[in-house]
Amino acid sequence: MRFIVGLLFIVSLSIASCGKEDQREIDQQLIQEYISENNLDASSTASGLHYVINNPGNNEHPNFSSTVKVIYTGTLLNGSQFDASDSAGITLPLNQFIQGWIEGIPLFGKGGEGILIIPSHLGYGPSPRGSIPANSVLVFEIKLVNFN
Repeated sequence: MRFIVGLLFIVSLSIASCGKEDQREIDQQLIQEYISENNLDASSTASGLHYVINNPGNNEHPNFSSTVKVIYTGTLLNGSQFDASDSAGITLPLNQFIQGWIEGIPLFGKGGEGILIIPSHLGYGPSPRGSIPANSVLVFEIKLVNFN
């Protein structure tokens, strides 16, 4: 009986992890198509975050515990805007944002501008959020105005 329960546990873990890997592969394919269609010169990190640095800013970079002021527009891959700051931007601790921002914003120096293309596992994952469907790749045009 223990063998059967153990086997069922292993099979269920395998199935659950396959779904996550499949979604990551889907996201990466969608991201590559987006980059190609928009003629972007994007780099990527080991986690699957893609980014374009249009202006690197200065040599000062925020870290996980920094409070950042960012002007941004967030869209889905189809161009549908789901969020945007006003021209003054928003100021919040970096560690209160989605994982894609926590990883991506420090790639820019103060005054830096660019694009973050965030796979779903670094965004909201399988949970829909307002007008953002489950498993959505997110695109943010950002400007890092300031941080402390």
